[in-house]
Amino acid sequence: MVRLVHLTLLGVILLAASASADEVYMKNGDRFTGTIVKLTDGKLVLKSDAAGDVTLSQADIQGFSSAAPLKIHLKDGTVLSQNVQTAEPGQFAIDTGTALRAQTFPLTEVVSINPPAKPAPKWTGSVSAGVTATSGNTSTEAINASVSVARRSEKDRTTAGADYAKGKQEDPDTGDEKTTEDWWRGKAQYDYFFSKKFFGFINGSYEKDSIAELDRRVVVGGGAGYQWIESAKTNFSTAAGLASLYEKFDNQTDSNSELSAQASYNFDHQVNKNVKFLHDLTYYPALDKISDYYLTTTAELRASLTKAMFANFKVIFNYDATPANNRSSTDIKYIFGVGMTF
Repeated sequence: MVRLVHLTLLGVILLAASASADEVYMKNGDRFTGTIVKLTDGKLVLKSDAAGDVTLSQADIQGFSSAAPLKIHLKDGTVLSQNVQTAEPGQFAIDTGTALRAQTFPLTEVVSINPPAKPAPKWTGSVSAGVTATSGNTSTEAINASVSVARRSEKDRTTAGADYAKGKQEDPDTGDEKTTEDWWRGKAQYDYFFSKKFFGFINGSYEKDSIAELDRRVVVGGGAGYQWIESAKTNFSTAAGLASLYEKFDNQTDSNSELSAQASYNFDHQVNKNVKFLHDLTYYPALDKISDYYLTTTAELRASLTKAMFANFKVIFNYDATPANNRSSTDIKYIFGVGMTF
């Protein structure tokens, strides 16, 4: 009788332990019991008393259940925080807490379970510079510098950058120095995400170029955009809105101020482990005369030298349909430099 009582108690204890454990059912018929720790990047970690941490592929899982609430993130952005019940193969169910039938979801919709807390947003960026000098029959000096910073949180994104270049050349006959390049520009944009992809933005830029007789070009605008791709390897977004564009030229008395539309895209792609390509374009057509427009685009190749250092080649193309008197509409700038990320 005593032995029967002991066996009965042992069975009750084992049954209670099983009932309070999470279970994972595999497509090959295996079953794992323990505590579901997390699911990230297609891998589920289950803590088992017998085997310790067990890692299972999400693609091989047929179903699972939990004894306690799990925080489940779905592809559409939904976050569930309920106990999980068994369901049909390839699905899972959650307890709604009512007399109604439990709600089911496909396992393929699960992005993560109990994901680790996201790190606090921080500023990242890069700074680069280049120097060119010649002597002898030709005497030239040129310097350039660029800086860019960005901060991305779950709800917003801030980006800013600046470029500068100055060059001069000495006349071999007279010894006089002539400025061949003297310009700088700065720009910034703030994006607020209303959803995972859709955002509103405000932006602004300031530019000077003494060779193009541009005393200043000031652009302030805003609108809406869509983030098509956002990943560690590739980012691509488009945006459209309105902008106020002001131009003042050194060789003209009158300034130019107009309301313009603005359309843009930003793209960057990690080509391979060491090479990254960055490209952006913004188009400002005047609302009252679409043939009067300003367009600016930048393309850059970066090649990693070390974990933090890189060499870069950047091309900046600007087109102003109404430039200063006796100046070309087109300006193309080529920049070589060495920089570092932070």
